[in-house]
Amino acid sequence: MAELIGVLVAVAIVGGAGFLMWRSWRRRTRRDAVMTAYPVPERLGGAVVDAEMLYVATTPVGRPLERLAVQGLAFRGAGHVEVHPEGVILRIAGEQPSFVPADRLVGAGTATFAIDRGVEPDGLVAITWIVDEEEPAEPPTHVDSYLRARYPGDAGRIIAAVTDIAAAHITLRPDAGSETEA
Repeated sequence: MAELIGVLVAVAIVGGAGFLMWRSWRRRTRRDAVMTAYPVPERLGGAVVDAEMLYVATTPVGRPLERLAVQGLAFRGAGHVEVHPEGVILRIAGEQPSFVPADRLVGAGTATFAIDRGVEPDGLVAITWIVDEEEPAEPPTHVDSYLRARYPGDAGRIIAAVTDIAAAHITLRPDAGSETEA
């Protein structure tokens, strides 16, 4: 009898935790439903960089432990990152392709951790960009998308390529002061 009670208590705890996780994810997806990446243009120039990567997460700038459920970027997965003169495409397995236009890119750099992923120092690529919103916020919402390059050397190539196309449209992070466009 004591074993049965123990099993029932364990099932109740696991079931309760599962319910709370499900409810939390539903709230997050409703909260973030107004945010999306941009539609992929029909015509793009040749890819400057095309690399395999593991997509980790998209978070608000400066808060790497708070996952956003941005459409097309809500779940971690393997994929490709393509950097074109017009912007960046993230192709994640099982998701629709996500595009960030060059004029919405803020920059790229390295990171060591993001929600559910910690790696060696500077093992992640963080691409900072301005998210598309149904009702644009003032100031615009800046997010970081974290990637882990699959092959050595790809992280540096991705960062350099994103930095090059973002440099044409200088936009400061919200914590750096006011925004300007060149």
